[in-house]
Amino acid sequence: MERGDRQPLVRKSSSSYRTFPESAARRLDKEYLRSLHNKRLYLAVFAAVLGNFSFGFALVYPSPVIPALEAHPSPALRLDQHTAPWFGSVFTLGAAAGGLSTMLLNDCLGRKLSIMFSALPSALGYALLAGAQGLWMLLLGRVLTGYAGGVTSASIPVYISEISHPGVRGMLGACPQIMAVLGSLVLYALGKYLPGLVLDWRWLAVAGEVPVFAMVLLLCFMPNSPRFLLSQGKEEEALGSLCWLRGEDTDYAREYEQIKDSVRKQSRRVSCAELKDPFLYKPILIAGGMRFLQQLSGVTCILVYLQPIFKKTSVILKAEYDAALVGLVRLSAVAIAAVSMDKAGRKILLFVSAGVMLVSNLTMGLYIHFVPASHNGTVANTTLVSSAHLPAEPTNYITLIPLLATMFFIMGYAMGWGPITWLLMSEILPLKARGVASGLCVVVSWLTAFTLTQFFLPVVNAFGLEVPFLFFAVISAGNILFTGCCVPETKGRSLEQIEAFFRTGRRSFLR
Repeated sequence: MERGDRQPLVRKSSSSYRTFPESAARRLDKEYLRSLHNKRLYLAVFAAVLGNFSFGFALVYPSPVIPALEAHPSPALRLDQHTAPWFGSVFTLGAAAGGLSTMLLNDCLGRKLSIMFSALPSALGYALLAGAQGLWMLLLGRVLTGYAGGVTSASIPVYISEISHPGVRGMLGACPQIMAVLGSLVLYALGKYLPGLVLDWRWLAVAGEVPVFAMVLLLCFMPNSPRFLLSQGKEEEALGSLCWLRGEDTDYAREYEQIKDSVRKQSRRVSCAELKDPFLYKPILIAGGMRFLQQLSGVTCILVYLQPIFKKTSVILKAEYDAALVGLVRLSAVAIAAVSMDKAGRKILLFVSAGVMLVSNLTMGLYIHFVPASHNGTVANTTLVSSAHLPAEPTNYITLIPLLATMFFIMGYAMGWGPITWLLMSEILPLKARGVASGLCVVVSWLTAFTLTQFFLPVVNAFGLEVPFLFFAVISAGNILFTGCCVPETKGRSLEQIEAFFRTGRRSFLR
């Protein structure tokens, strides 16, 4: 196709902007998508999401480690009811700092180099955890691995969305969550089968170094985002990057011109005056609101304190087996979301996800409140942390309810509000503010997570385990309302079309 024959992605008519290409251009887009070679694209995505594997591994590190450190013979390393909450929550504080720094790193270093940069604090953090001789080393190791997780949380979704095309962007956008879940599952498995109670947590930290170094090695051979390169004025490098990702024998030059035209219309920096423009503040508020509500639903608290929660409710199986079951369910649900996201759409999965989380949290809260302590395994005047020492002695099959409720909660979260929140963040944020805004969203996310994980144990000890779960149920109901009122459907749309919708406000985009 000659360059002059191409249809523009968004062009101005006499009366308004058109947010859809002409029918002929749409047919050409479908033919172009079918002609693409995705093997190299998949390789680049795999290299990037190894950072999410490490993130998922580090996030749930306290779940099997807290019981081991509570029984540690050395007073310098032993955790109690005051230090255990900090060991669990300080990771999220580091993640918030990582997200804050990524507001600059994403636009200065670029998406790929920002991901590679995260390997430095991650490797150092795992080294401190593996060789810890005191509580300060444990906490600093958690902060550094959390910082690395914050950087990858803000950089990887943006990198994937910018190198992907509409035909596979939904599926690939779920890959960060899949790898994070896989990292958590591997952590649970290693925590169960590594020999020796005292050495378990040290060798777990050593194992965490492996995906970090693999990520850096693979990313050395991957291209940077074409959109980022164009925003830096590196046109030849951007064209080469897109050629590598799409295949030399495809019409990648046409897509390149569309991306170039979109980048040309935007300045590099966002001024304060421009923040009043709905084109900028609406997608930022939507993305930030989703990250805020995602964390308020309680997923980080449940994952960090999963084994102690199961000990507290005394389900049929041992807590470590229950945690592994939840991890498998989570992995399966994210895989289902990845397959269906580009077919069913984002919004329907968000509705289903929030509905399942609502029912699950409500069931868990009501079960703990109404089932007698002799059946649910709760012990009067026993904290959630100290109950991790107690052997589970189930007396009734009704104790399967908390396990099933937690499994359904994780399944609901993983099929919608887990992966889609990250994907939509990278899809709807405008290019000119994508680096800064994605970092801001991660800061909001992890400050919320830190607050919840820090206060979760004190609230449980003061008011009971049912109170946070009933609170999470209320938030899940709010997620349903937020999805219906604020979230646009982005299935099958290019990033340039999504930007055109926010710029013009044409509702036809959503049909």
